[in-house]
Amino acid sequence: MNPKVDWFFEKDGQWKSSFAKLRELALDSGLTEELKWGHPCYTLKGKNVFLIHGFNDYCALLFHKGALLKDDHGILVQQTANVQSARQIRFTSLKGITKLAPVIRSYIQQAIAVEQAGMKVPLKETAEFDMPEEFATKLKARPALKKAFFALTPGRQRGYLLYFAGAKQAKTREARIEKNLDRILAGKGLDD
Repeated sequence: MNPKVDWFFEKDGQWKSSFAKLRELALDSGLTEELKWGHPCYTLKGKNVFLIHGFNDYCALLFHKGALLKDDHGILVQQTANVQSARQIRFTSLKGITKLAPVIRSYIQQAIAVEQAGMKVPLKETAEFDMPEEFATKLKARPALKKAFFALTPGRQRGYLLYFAGAKQAKTREARIEKNLDRILAGKGLDD
């Protein structure tokens, strides 16, 4: 147990007992318990294996390389279509966690084996992401913007492309692009 993580499990909330059971299962794995992104994260030699988190409708174990796990029980969930690597096992009750405990342990062991083997999820290249026509036009018209955009890290580029393309209407895409031009020119990502 890492005392820096205790506050997460001590706070009152709808998932308190579920989080406690998930922590018990996590600690049984022998992984190192750390606090990352405000959540308990379980690591192997500094590499993230899984974390515990909660939402309004469910709490979950999120496996960082979950796409590589064999999902014999059909319980792994891809949060959104844009999530390439991570997968969750979602729970809506302590009873559900307790019932699935042996299966959860097997998925944890499988995730540890994936990390020990040094396996990597093949990620889609940035060039494979759709570039909205409105943004492509801006890049053509403004060489400095094009240079600044392609100087960003691939993750920042993908963040912008997904954000711009996520708007259904051209008017909204254009507004999102305009609002972020200065950020791109300053070498910043969406969340910087």
